[in-house]
Amino acid sequence: MTTVELPKDKLPAIKIAAMPKDTNPGGSIFGGWIMSQIDIAAGITALERAKGRVVTVAVNSMEFHEPVFVGDVISCYADVVKTGNTSITIKVEVYAERNPSNKEIVKVTQAELTFVALDENRKPRQLPNLDTE
Repeated sequence: MTTVELPKDKLPAIKIAAMPKDTNPGGSIFGGWIMSQIDIAAGITALERAKGRVVTVAVNSMEFHEPVFVGDVISCYADVVKTGNTSITIKVEVYAERNPSNKEIVKVTQAELTFVALDENRKPRQLPNLDTE
């Protein structure tokens, strides 16, 4: 395990503590819980870019590097990496802060997800042009 630094030039999309109810039978945090936090963080970022409703259409990749433990505080950093006419691809990097008396920061997971912007009828809609706003 290599201790790293949190990204200094941006804020996390979400930050949350891993709780005992989120553990798997092996005693670490259930991967599905981490995946849901990633989807929330990516969804917030996609919603902001789309300026409205979005839906997850694909998890393009997901890599678990290190386990997450009860008491770890995870930070999900999300960035838009690509946009299409209606779609937005978001990269999420997840870091765990642990051992507060001798803080360690570990990159635990990374993922890439694709979202589609929806209109009021839940049909795909054109993304707003950022150059004209």
